[in-house]
Amino acid sequence: MALKVLIVPDKFKGTLTAQQAAQAIADGWREGRPDDDIDTLPMSDGGDGFGEVMSSLLGAEPQKAKSIDAAHRPCEINWWWDSSSKTAIIESARVIGLALLPAGKYHPFELDTEGLAAVLQAALNHGARRCLIGIGGSATNDAGFGLARGLGWQFFGLHDEKITRWSELRDLALIKPPKEGKWFDEVCVAVDVQNRLLGPEGCTRVYGPQKGLRPQDFEFAETCLAQLAEVVEKQLHLAHASEPGAGAAGGLGYGLRCFARGTLQPGFELFARQAKLEERIPAADLIITGEGAIDDSTAMGKGVGQIAEIATQRNVPCLGLAGVLASKSPGRFARAYAMTDLTSSSDAMAHPAHWLMALASNAAREWR
Repeated sequence: MALKVLIVPDKFKGTLTAQQAAQAIADGWREGRPDDDIDTLPMSDGGDGFGEVMSSLLGAEPQKAKSIDAAHRPCEINWWWDSSSKTAIIESARVIGLALLPAGKYHPFELDTEGLAAVLQAALNHGARRCLIGIGGSATNDAGFGLARGLGWQFFGLHDEKITRWSELRDLALIKPPKEGKWFDEVCVAVDVQNRLLGPEGCTRVYGPQKGLRPQDFEFAETCLAQLAEVVEKQLHLAHASEPGAGAAGGLGYGLRCFARGTLQPGFELFARQAKLEERIPAADLIITGEGAIDDSTAMGKGVGQIAEIATQRNVPCLGLAGVLASKSPGRFARAYAMTDLTSSSDAMAHPAHWLMALASNAAREWR
């Protein structure tokens, strides 16, 4: 009997975009079950790939903007424009993303989020009234300090000296806001994690190491961000440091909240609402999702785990496809498969589309 199959993968980080993963799974599934009715729906939880996924859902068109990356090197990037709703879609990883920088060349104390301000301004000048911005995948740990400066905020030290680097924030004493001007009616910030700004589960200690922060840097970096949060609360009466998601993207969630009137929202929830998941999942006979690694964290709020959870609640079986299975329990998946069951990890990384297609084909032949 032919099935209605909904394929909803996330990216396979470092190898396949969500779109590429969806295509590989669909091609493989058709090879094993050619009569099934297949619908592909690449997803994003706010990290890399957010722009393409959300623009596809909205039918938004790509636009160009000139800016600078996290190391202040000139760059030209894409953002997306939906004229009917006057909505701009921005993926910060395309501007200040870690993947854009040479590995190991820059220390996070040298990097900031200033380049994002130019893209926001370009969208505003284009006529956008609403902005959706996904902030995962950043190279930065500046709590949005660079973004704020790019938007016209000024920061001063104890002796009225202007602060121009986030590593000088431990001496912060005064913040001056920009002159009032036109701004978006809504800035919706899609966060891919729920960490707060400071503390053991804050951005510095949890995500700093993957960006180049060393353990000996933690105390200094946290002192800088804590001083920023203290002065912001005292002078601007904004106490957002402890909000879930404030620590996303090295504190960019906090910065957008305080300096750009942003509201934080789990990226998967934003995607699910726009994609009408609550309608599409019950209409399918089978759900297939996947990501680079299905592990214990998959069930802790990640998009792939939430897809499986919704499918379970709607009594629709869900298959999980991954590069590697790092969990002994399949969780909410009816079955889970790994490319490393077919080949070596290095070969799977070198030829991800081929092996994902083969994995989907095998799963299709097994499914009854």
